[in-house]
Amino acid sequence: MKIHQLYTSQNLPISLDEAWTFFSEPINLKTITPDYMGFDIISGADQKMYSGQIIEYIVTPIAGIKTSWVTEITHIKDKSYFVDEQRFGPYSMWHHKHFFKEIPGGVKIEDLLHYKLPFGFLGQIIHPILIKSKLQEIFNYREKKLKELFEKPTTK
Repeated sequence: MKIHQLYTSQNLPISLDEAWTFFSEPINLKTITPDYMGFDIISGADQKMYSGQIIEYIVTPIAGIKTSWVTEITHIKDKSYFVDEQRFGPYSMWHHKHFFKEIPGGVKIEDLLHYKLPFGFLGQIIHPILIKSKLQEIFNYREKKLKELFEKPTTK
């Protein structure tokens, strides 16, 4: 059983309050997810994030195949971190921690994702070819989108 890990970090020139407000609204996940993922929230995103919240999505990650995905917000420490875990979906395990730290001039956002693929040996074969690069691409998109939303353009 191989558990994979992905870590990302991004600094944004916004307050901790502003970052927390944005990320604690589940509806904003659609904004920072690539359009090609066909990401649609079906239920559970009509309220600000809370422990025990169940959110149901439809995603189309590969070859137009629609997949149901259900996550639960399992832990929250206000303006510090939250955890979402997959309850049903494409992974055998999905545990995603989001950390927020005030830094000079803004906030540091860190993600630590642990995940396990289904299909045993076959899942391990497709991981480096398809899954790892797709996840990195999604997080790269998110970083770019957050820059567009929150960084002020510089003028010369």
